[in-house]
Amino acid sequence: MSTSQYAPNQAPPHQSSLSFTQGFLLGQLSVVILIGAFIKFFIFGEPPSPETTASARALARRNRALAHRRSISINSSPTSQKLHTKRSSNLLRTPPRLTTGTILSKTYYNVNSHQPESLDWFNVLIAQTIAQFRDDAHQDDAILTSLTAALNGTQKPDFLSSIAVTEINLGDDFPIFSNCRVHPVDDDVSGAEGGRLQARMDVDLSDSITLGVETKIILNYPKPLTAILPIALAVSVVRFSGTLSISFLPSTSNAPSATSFSSTTPSPPSSSLPPSTTPTTLAFSFLPDYRLDLSVRSLLGSRSRLQDVPKIAQLVENRLHAWFDERCVEPRVQQVVLPSLWPRKQNTRGPTEEDVKGEERDVREEARREVEDERRAERERRGEGEGLRWRRGVEGSGGSGSGRYEMPGAMPGMTVA
Repeated sequence: MSTSQYAPNQAPPHQSSLSFTQGFLLGQLSVVILIGAFIKFFIFGEPPSPETTASARALARRNRALAHRRSISINSSPTSQKLHTKRSSNLLRTPPRLTTGTILSKTYYNVNSHQPESLDWFNVLIAQTIAQFRDDAHQDDAILTSLTAALNGTQKPDFLSSIAVTEINLGDDFPIFSNCRVHPVDDDVSGAEGGRLQARMDVDLSDSITLGVETKIILNYPKPLTAILPIALAVSVVRFSGTLSISFLPSTSNAPSATSFSSTTPSPPSSSLPPSTTPTTLAFSFLPDYRLDLSVRSLLGSRSRLQDVPKIAQLVENRLHAWFDERCVEPRVQQVVLPSLWPRKQNTRGPTEEDVKGEERDVREEARREVEDERRAERERRGEGEGLRWRRGVEGSGGSGSGRYEMPGAMPGMTVA
């Protein structure tokens, strides 16, 4: 009776142990599947072809540029145009209103028929500048210090340790600029009537500019320094080609509006209001159809290392393209403030007045020495031409000449009649 009562109660422990084993095996199998999928698709996954990636990036950049142009055309109505005013002097004659058409006509430049220009002289100047920059970089460790400080700045992620620069190669070739052409652009960036003039030129660079770094990926979860993964990267710029656009943005001065002052505060007189002046800048950017070919080498691990992981190369290339698009690709531009071109004493270089006076004194002294040397040489030539000199002898105390001659250096008593 008691055996029959307790026999059915022994089956549930056997079933619970079986379900636990099944769950454990299922969990382990799911972890293995996740790790295998991560390794297959992330580490050993084949990246898309360079042509597909380049076309997709060019299409995205082109759509962004078209959207920006449409927004400019919508916002460039007469009521929404910016007013650009400049201070004018009462003593200067008011010049006629300057437009891009006026500039083109006075410089005899026809945008429709003018042939693209070669930039050989510009290539030489740029090559000299880059060569000097590379030479200065090899003299000291200034570029190494600057790159290390920039890589370890405040924007460095927390899961990365200190970044060390292991390789720097500035290349040995130079960019080639060609096919330069000028055409007007209608937008609201400049204050010139009729838009602004823009120069476009093709740029091509085939070189190997390399930057190599080493760091460690630190996993701080669930506790600090849970795992550390050493990683080494070397990124090289192999080829760059695109179209560079350059234009000048003239300086503008806008007087402060009366609404900027409070109603309780008395506004100063208009003559004492300093205008807000924007300096003249040089704006440059690249068209969206550029091509940037990169070569990324990677090394993961400390003992058993993984070399050249395709997914890491794809992530690095996407990040570098995004960084370049956010700064130098239309509709975004880079502006460089230009200095004043009026001649100023503080900008004068060369010999001073004291140096000029000292040079004049040196020239006069040298001329005087040359004259003295010539006179000395003339006297020496005359002395050599006289040969033997005869002197008229003097006989008697009366001092009257006897008509006899005495040869210098002769024996006493010898005379010549």
